[in-house]
Amino acid sequence: MLNRDTWANEAVSQTISTNFIFWQVYDDTSEGKKVCTYYKLDSIPVVLVVDPITGQKMRSWCGMVQPESLLEDLVPFMDGGPREQHAKVSHKRPRGSSTTPQQKNKDKPDIENEELLQALAASMETIKDASGVSSSDTDVASTDKDEASATEKPAYPILPEEPKVDRSLLCRVGVRLPDGRRMQRNFLRTDPIQLLWSYCYSQLEGSEMKPFRLTHAIPGATKSLDYDSKLTFEDSGLANAMISVTWE
Repeated sequence: MLNRDTWANEAVSQTISTNFIFWQVYDDTSEGKKVCTYYKLDSIPVVLVVDPITGQKMRSWCGMVQPESLLEDLVPFMDGGPREQHAKVSHKRPRGSSTTPQQKNKDKPDIENEELLQALAASMETIKDASGVSSSDTDVASTDKDEASATEKPAYPILPEEPKVDRSLLCRVGVRLPDGRRMQRNFLRTDPIQLLWSYCYSQLEGSEMKPFRLTHAIPGATKSLDYDSKLTFEDSGLANAMISVTWE
């Protein structure tokens, strides 16, 4: 039930495949009818973010969704997994709070909820079997070696302040650091991509002694991004992308 034009966007495709389990059904199938009934969907197409542990709907979008808007809304879900989301909810809920029987019945997983979770689990196994990629969050080791010398540090350009202009002029780039941290920063679409190295350099500890490289944060990506490229974020396709930083 995901809009075809939105899913065709390369940045959306990379972000979803890297950070989420993508499950798509048609509303006229048996599984689609269960989804529409359980989540009380009265219009399609619709995009849902579902907690894989409880089946709870965390976020939804109806109708046409712009790729840039979708990527921005997905950032909070990429910062932490389902268990972190549960911890936040549990922390906000007062101890000893009373719940009505209606609320208890609503929170209690029912048969349809269990079936949806089973379908999600089956979809996950299918994806793993087809791709051969582990579901762990470890980065894929690269066998490619850059020919550039690792002893000389490039003179990275000075990183300007994060721009605060019209949203249409901006792009957001997500960065996964070697220590597991995930950062996001706004750049102008017309900025040179060398600023991405400047930003990563400012976030890394020990980067003055160890060279690093940047790759697309997608399973199987091994080709390093080209620092010497004169392209902008928009021209290079890095606008609203997720990038992985690894030590050489």
